[in-house]
Amino acid sequence: MTNWKHIAGGVVALAVLGAGGWAYAKLNTARSAVADDRVALADVKNPEPAAIARGEYVMRTGDCVACHTAGKGPFAGGHEIATPFGTLLSSNITPDRRTGIGAMTEREFFDAMRHGQGSKGFLYPAMPYTAYAKLTDQDMHDLWAYMATIEPVENPVNENGGMRFPFNVRLAMAGWNLLFFDNSGFEETAGQSPQWQRGKYLVDGGTHCSVCHSPRNLLGAEVASRYLQGGNLGFWYAPDLTGNPHAGQGKTPAESLVEYLKTGGKTSLASGPMAEAVEHSFQYLTDADLRAIAVYLKTLPASGVTRPAPLPAESPAMQRGALRYEVNCSACHGVAGEGMGNVAPAFAGNPALQSDDATNPIHLMLVGGRAAATHDKPTGAGMPSFAWKMDDRQIAETLDYIRNTWGNAARPVDPAEVARLRERLGAGKNLPAN
Repeated sequence: MTNWKHIAGGVVALAVLGAGGWAYAKLNTARSAVADDRVALADVKNPEPAAIARGEYVMRTGDCVACHTAGKGPFAGGHEIATPFGTLLSSNITPDRRTGIGAMTEREFFDAMRHGQGSKGFLYPAMPYTAYAKLTDQDMHDLWAYMATIEPVENPVNENGGMRFPFNVRLAMAGWNLLFFDNSGFEETAGQSPQWQRGKYLVDGGTHCSVCHSPRNLLGAEVASRYLQGGNLGFWYAPDLTGNPHAGQGKTPAESLVEYLKTGGKTSLASGPMAEAVEHSFQYLTDADLRAIAVYLKTLPASGVTRPAPLPAESPAMQRGALRYEVNCSACHGVAGEGMGNVAPAFAGNPALQSDDATNPIHLMLVGGRAAATHDKPTGAGMPSFAWKMDDRQIAETLDYIRNTWGNAARPVDPAEVARLRERLGAGKNLPAN
């Protein structure tokens, strides 16, 4: 009996040690030791101009200005981020000592950016520290230099005030990190080219593509087995980026991906959150980096989405959709779905329209949208709302026609889907016919 007690005690001790080691690996911030822990951001004087320029570029890859800007000005926070657990507000990241990050040292900045541990406690993964964990020490040093040049803005933000209990308890994020956070830096993949390595570093690190383009589980963690296979963002859907030839990027040439990221596109036009990413982030990246991203994405294995049989064109619903398309859509998008260059995207063969998730086209039909406005294409195309003109069934039928004509094939859109999104968007009802 004594031997069994000793064995059991040893097993428990090993389990405790193992759990402790596992927790340490998930939560430790030892990598931040390369950063200065004495000078606060507000006290940083005259950082090197070259470091500032490189840091601004890192900021652009991370799209920091888009998420941390609302009514008080650049980087002053307050931008609403809807989550299934409540609404988060982005933090003030200007060098203001009291309401921003001006009192942070560089090491504390590293802890927040790469480990999700900020001055107010654990961060929520809506701030993509899960991706920024991959940023190199040099990129972090340069980003710190750039942050020192931002104009301080006094703007107190209650970041998690809109989160429901118990999700408003920051300490709970420690448990989330233990379960889901990969607390490791970027590691190169053997046998791949420098261009591919750079593309993967940007995709998995600064540009944090998987944060939107990977599905998430019930606790808000990315599903690693479905990496970049498309993710629902509530009012929007981030499409499949894999080599899937039907709903992904399998048939999209690398140069078309580069054009899309740099200018907002041509065959497809960036809208919604992706338009913001193009405007604030991707258009500022070098052509070499955009090509590296495209090269990496073109090597992703295809997701398992299969092409369904297209809906029969002779069905009454498809016929009604065809007539409605001709009257309302063909002037811009073409009788054959060919589009109108930079003004209206092509529908024929457009993988973004053929996803199983029809959130994006429903959203645009209900409230309209605006394409990205970039330096190369400064006039972003616009689309009007049809919520006033079509009821839920009519919108569903019109989209069924678009998604199943000119070689396209997609599952039918349920009018109930349109009704739910109409209510969530506050799009209003269609006007009664005379």
